[in-house]
Order: sequence, then C-alpha cells, then structure tokens
Amino acid sequence: MPQQNTFTYSTVTGYFLQDENSTVAETFDFISTNFGLLERKYEADGPQGSGSKETQWQRFEYEVKRLNDEAAAGTCYKVLYMGRHGQGVHNVAESRYGRAEWDRYWAAQEGDSTSSWVDPHLTDIGIQQAKTVNAFWKHQLEVAKTPAPERYYSSPLYRCLETANLTFADLDLPTDRPYKPVVKELLREANGIHTCDRRSTKSTLQTAFFNFIFEPSMTEHDELWSATERETNEELDRRMKQLLDDIFEHDDGTFISFTSHSGAICSLLRVLGHREFRLVTGGVIPVLVRAVRGGD
Repeated sequence: MPQQNTFTYSTVTGYFLQDENSTVAETFDFISTNFGLLERKYEADGPQGSGSKETQWQRFEYEVKRLNDEAAAGTCYKVLYMGRHGQGVHNVAESRYGRAEWDRYWAAQEGDSTSSWVDPHLTDIGIQQAKTVNAFWKHQLEVAKTPAPERYYSSPLYRCLETANLTFADLDLPTDRPYKPVVKELLREANGIHTCDRRSTKSTLQTAFFNFIFEPSMTEHDELWSATERETNEELDRRMKQLLDDIFEHDDGTFISFTSHSGAICSLLRVLGHREFRLVTGGVIPVLVRAVRGGD
C-alpha cells in the first residue's frame, strides 16, 4: 500500500478574532461576533472594495477562493469549523468533584451513585447548547451567508454524534452540500484511563446514529482505549496530524466541519500552529488553514 502523503500546516492569521492573542478564549462569544470573522478588506474585493452589498462571509469565501486559485502547486487552503460537543454527563461529574479529584480517581471509574459516564450522553444543558448552535447556523446561512460545510466529520463518541445531529441535521442546506456526516475514529478525545473516552460498540452507534457513515476500518469494540495508559499530548498530536493528512489528501472540500472534544481540538490547533484556544462546551471556531504537500 502506498504511503499517505504528509503536509505541513499553518494557520493563516488576520481573518478571525480567535487568531489574535488579545482575544480571551474563556469569554469569547462566537455567536455575537459572527464566528469571530473580522470586518476588513480583502484582496479579492476588487474595485468595488468592501462597500458592496455582499456580506463579510461572502467576501471571505471569495478571498479563500483567491488564495486557492493563486496557491503554488502542492499548496491549498481550507476553512475548518471546529465544534466542541455540548455538555456531557461526565462534564457535570468533573465539576462536582473538581478537576484534581476527577483526574486522581473519578475519571477512571465508570460512574457514581448518580450517573454513569462511560461514553456519556449529553445532558439537558448540552442538548440546549447544540440547539443554540443550530439556531445560530440557521441565521448564518440565511443572513450572514456563511458557507455551509461541504463535509461533516465527527468523533465516534456518543456526545459528539448527538451534538452533530442536533446542530446540523435540520438545516436548510444547499443541494450540493447535504448533511452526510462521517465518523472518524482518529477525531476522538485523548485515549485511555478516563472511561468517558471509551466508546460504545460500533453496532450500538450505528443503530443510534443510522444517518452517519462509519469507516469500514472501525472495529466493533474499542481497541484503542486503554485502562492503564493515557495518550500524551505528543501522541495525541501525532494522531491529529494523521487525521489531517488523511482529510487534506482525500477531501477536496474547502469548508469542512469537525465535531470533537476539548483536548482533541486543542491538539488540532497545536498541529495547525494556532494559538492555544480552549473551547467551552458547545463552542465553535473557524480556522483558515494553509497546507503544503510534502512537509515533515
């Protein structure tokens, strides 16, 4: 089997608030800030400048097209919409016990007297968070003219699959950009020890989320999770690099959605050379990415 091509990634800054060091992640509101898209002129604006009737997002879409049209051979640009799942049962438990006690003991347990958090579901708050993002996407598509994702990828963990469906399934999407979500095993949270990151069986997930496409390579039982070892950041970054290489090699879409986890998104941002930016549950940020084929 031929070796998969690799890419060198970088974040193209100057387009989004979340790229700026002055933006505080903990208080950033992607809804009130138009996904963080900065109001500015683009080279693609042409003679009409920024005074046209087109929205900032429409003009940004033209700008991304310009970048791709003018890119050197082997270089491409994609916009990744990175969304964290809504609040899960495990998030509530961690808040109840505190981070230190959670990491010391409770994360390795399957639950307590009040709940189970093995591959946990969304809470009522988590469901509402996803519905809020859904309402925001409806506004963005209709009013702001934000480009709809051309592809939808999700972690295989239950809370992400729930979040993706609640966010995207009922949107009025362009006919050439239907919601056909794909489960990517590599897009899951850091593996090991924490039972909340041990996934359900493939058949259970296929029954609950029949509209998703599951990779043929995905095993019935979770063979990646370990009860005794947890992935280091370096190992997680290598996994996310492998995921990105796969997508940038085989997906010709420019606007792509990821539904994933706090730790996994932090890792993706490290691989992309983005500043540290930790998302709250239900949070979303777009990132403009430059990829050069044949990197290290």
